[in-house]
Amino acid sequence: MVDNIGARTVARDGQTSEDERLGLFAARSFSTNVGRGSANDTRIYSFADDPTLIDDMDFPQHRSLSARLPDLGLALKTMAAFWSFYFVLVTTRAALMQFEGQEEMFQRRIAVVLAGLIITFGIYLILRPLAQASLAKKGIVAGLVCLPASFIFATFSYYAFYLYSPLEARYADEAWMEKQMSDWSNAITMIADSTTSWYFFFACWAAFYVAMSYAAQLRASDTRAAAFAREAQEAQLRALRYQINPHFLFNTLNSLSSLILSQRTDVAERMIMNLSTFFRTTLSADPTADVPLEEEIKLQRLYLDIEQVRFPERLNVVIDIPDELKTVRVPILILQPVVENAIKYGVAKSRKAVTLSISARTEAGRLHIKVRDDGDAPPPEESSLEGTGVGLRNVCDRLIARYGVQAGCFHGGDPQGGYTVHVIMPLVADA
Repeated sequence: MVDNIGARTVARDGQTSEDERLGLFAARSFSTNVGRGSANDTRIYSFADDPTLIDDMDFPQHRSLSARLPDLGLALKTMAAFWSFYFVLVTTRAALMQFEGQEEMFQRRIAVVLAGLIITFGIYLILRPLAQASLAKKGIVAGLVCLPASFIFATFSYYAFYLYSPLEARYADEAWMEKQMSDWSNAITMIADSTTSWYFFFACWAAFYVAMSYAAQLRASDTRAAAFAREAQEAQLRALRYQINPHFLFNTLNSLSSLILSQRTDVAERMIMNLSTFFRTTLSADPTADVPLEEEIKLQRLYLDIEQVRFPERLNVVIDIPDELKTVRVPILILQPVVENAIKYGVAKSRKAVTLSISARTEAGRLHIKVRDDGDAPPPEESSLEGTGVGLRNVCDRLIARYGVQAGCFHGGDPQGGYTVHVIMPLVADA
């Protein structure tokens, strides 16, 4: 299935902002004024201009340097601290011991420290992709990477102090200097010994960086979990406000009354049971819980069964969830505002039969859920007055709070008519 949804960001001055377009997944708000957005939104996302953006989007490449390397500052600070400590310690020792040629040694020591910083930064770039790996895996990779790093540094250090214009003050004996320069076995021995010593230096930095990075991840995870809990609780209250509203209850009770008067008691009884099950589940659910996608779909199916009694000739429901995705976990009630939005604007305001479809697929390790109706989407001026951008923004806020920039939410009118909401989140298998 190919999505006919794209995205275009319009800045406040009306000009397209390329930086905002590339940073959609890092943005906190994904709402739109096209079709059913909020009138208070300052940015507009239209999804009929670029039909390839969602399907072709590669999340990492659209993120800024700070988003791709969130612990870069930590790495640079630890590098600076380690190498500054080494530089000050060795320079102080040379001054106290009154070594000869200290000025020239000082200059070469600066070059060696700069080389060390570059090599250490290379270790960081190798370890950075393992940010989500286990601590044991990080430790093993760090231990292996530090071996060639220490060898490269030891070789450069030997070259800087022994081969590149040897210090005359240290090697006044020309015969000894010539032997030192020509005896490669001695050079190999010195480099090997230096490699062993420097290995522990680099390993110490790597261990310190991994530990600090892991601690920072734990703090960020706790912060994100707390934010998710707050967002989920607020989302539940907002969702319940939409669910238990006068229009919904009035329409449901009115439908029940009609069924009873027409002596269709079996349908009325089934509707009452669905209504009871729906409210019991939504009221007792833990707003921070994740549930299998199959359960989330069943809950929405209950809601749709109730609405189908109101629109028996107008509402058709198509659900396409592959068997292998039924057990993946999603935040509970994440689709409720989306489905309710489709009923309120796609079905209730259309005069023709409307098909509401819910489908799911995977792409690049992420779960894509699409809710679409082919009803008559209201014009922008109408939606500006009574749009449900709050409900859809609620979904986006919950996803961002739960998964960060790994999640996304797109919605807008389709060129061929109707309305589509596209929800993207990490693929989390059932434990």
